[in-house]
This record gives sequence, structure tokens and C-alpha cells, in this order.
Amino acid sequence: MSQNNPTRIVAGNWKMNTTPEEGKKLVSEIIPMLEDELRGHVHTILIPPTVHLASLKSLFSSIGMTLLWGAQDCSAHSKGAFTGEISAEMLTSIGVSHILVGHSERRSYHGETNEMCREKIVRIVEAGGCPIYCVGETLQEREEGRVEKVIEQQLREGLSDLLRESPIPFVIAYEPVWAIGTGKTATPQQASEVHGMIREWLRDQVSNSVAATTSILYGGSVKAENADELFCMPDVDGGLIGGASLNSRSFVDIVKACAR
Repeated sequence: MSQNNPTRIVAGNWKMNTTPEEGKKLVSEIIPMLEDELRGHVHTILIPPTVHLASLKSLFSSIGMTLLWGAQDCSAHSKGAFTGEISAEMLTSIGVSHILVGHSERRSYHGETNEMCREKIVRIVEAGGCPIYCVGETLQEREEGRVEKVIEQQLREGLSDLLRESPIPFVIAYEPVWAIGTGKTATPQQASEVHGMIREWLRDQVSNSVAATTSILYGGSVKAENADELFCMPDVDGGLIGGASLNSRSFVDIVKACAR
């Protein structure tokens, strides 16, 4: 567990999976399991496809625990003639609290740059939401010994001037690109090392208080089987969960591991 005091968070990113009916079934399984089994305080965020958000609102609003919901992406624009885009304000207006920014799949498949991520972060904060800013290196970048350089550039170009101007809500998710959807996972030591580097960057570039309270999540093939070992490492404050979030039993076990 982190030696600091950030909020413990587990966020389940469903990606482009489940129909609305399948989503309702999954949520209806997760809710009672968390109510019955969770011991400890963890912010649990479910991040379904956008078309699910409004229909799931009634399920979320009936819960008496800290269970939040998020969106997988938003536009870098606040409004206008941008067919197919969804603004951060539209999302927060229906109760979305967190929005992913810069997920590796958005960077890889849609060419999103750090500068584009910065604009999205601005829009999210303006709309009253909390961005979950994703950073991470490719396998080639790791093998070339450029992990620190790559991640520092992502942090600097996506966040640094915003953090210096005034305090903003944000979460960072470290997701080694080579460990997403591959079944490979960074070792707990590798994850902790990068999380520690991110926290040190926040300390040097922003402030001790921001570094001490920022939640840094690990995302990269987290499963119920490896969650305990990952979440007990220094500076690992929770997880951004992909495939395992589509199975209620696995996801709840991961949340419970984060609470221990």
C-alpha cells in the first residue's frame, strides 16, 4: 500500500464490450457482491460504453456505498459541429464523475497526442469532472531504457502547466502498453518503480502535497490472482482494470484486494 494517503481506487474499463442489457446484468451482479463482501474503503468506478451511461444511472443512484461511474473518452471541444463527439459537459450532466484521457488504445488507434490529452483534461475540469490521465511506455521504449523519459514527457505535455496554474482534480493511471490485453503484467517491483518515479515528478514539478495525495493506478492485465501482490506495493494506489472488469466475481475480488 502507498506510504502516502491517496484515495484507493479501482476503475473497471469495459472498453467496447457488452450490450446495454449485458451491462445492466453485470452491474446488478457487482452491486450486491460489493455490499456483502467489501471491507474497507475503496472508490469503485465503473466505466462502461457511453451508450450505457444514462440507462445505468438508476442502478448507480440506488447504491449506499462509494461507487462511481466514468466515461471512456470525451471531446477536446466544449461544443460545436463535431459529429460523433461527446463533450465532457454532456457526460458530467448525467452524473459521470471520471473520464479516461490518453488511454493507450486511443493513442495507438486514434493518434491522440499529449497536447490533445491536455485539451481534454481542460474540458473535463471545466465541466466539473475528474480526468484519469493514462501514461505508459511501449515494449520498444522499455527495452531502449526510455521509460522515464517517455512518461515524464507525457506528464509534462499533458499536465504540468495545468497543475502549476491552480489545483485541479486528477488521477494518473500507469499502463505499460506492452501489458495491455496481452496477458503480460509488469512485475510488482516494475510497477512500484514507475509509480514512485511519477510521484517524485509530481513532488519536483508541482508540490509535496499534490504528490502525497494523488492516486496513481496500475493498469495492465490486472487479475484477481495478481491484485494482492500489486496493490501492496509502495505508491500503487489501485488499478485500472480491463478484461477482468467484465466478470463480476473477478472484479469484486480485485476491489477487495485493494481494500486490504
